[in-house]
Amino acid sequence: MSIWWSLHLRREAASIPLARRLLLGTMETAGVDPDISFDLSVALSEACANAVEHGGGPGPGETPGAYRVTAYLDGEKCRIEVADSGPGFPARQGRTRIRARTQAPTTAESGRGLCLIEQLADHVHFGNRPGRGAVVSFDKVLKWREGALLKVS
Repeated sequence: MSIWWSLHLRREAASIPLARRLLLGTMETAGVDPDISFDLSVALSEACANAVEHGGGPGPGETPGAYRVTAYLDGEKCRIEVADSGPGFPARQGRTRIRARTQAPTTAESGRGLCLIEQLADHVHFGNRPGRGAVVSFDKVLKWREGALLKVS
């Protein structure tokens, strides 16, 4: 069995815990190991925070823009995608591949989210949709609690 859901959220800080709680509730109901669920929920929160902060949108006084969160629990893997409508990731020396492994200083108050996502997930992709924003997608192999409802046999 598989589960997938998609949310279209306003670029507001209040949307981040909503996405996180939906993911945690889905995983708990399915029977995913709590440590895996926690890792993915932190990674999701970081990706959502980046979309809220950097995801583009209207000018002052206008309605905030939106971003999309999609999660797939399928078989032994969970895949999450967060897409915004901002300017995208900056190009690095003419290359479109984004690398987050260059860490921000430990004293910095921001700039560590993408690195954290890379550390918590098994596979990560940071990409740009030309003229339409950035996409952060990541996945992780699932572990299951004993007696899990959706455990793959």
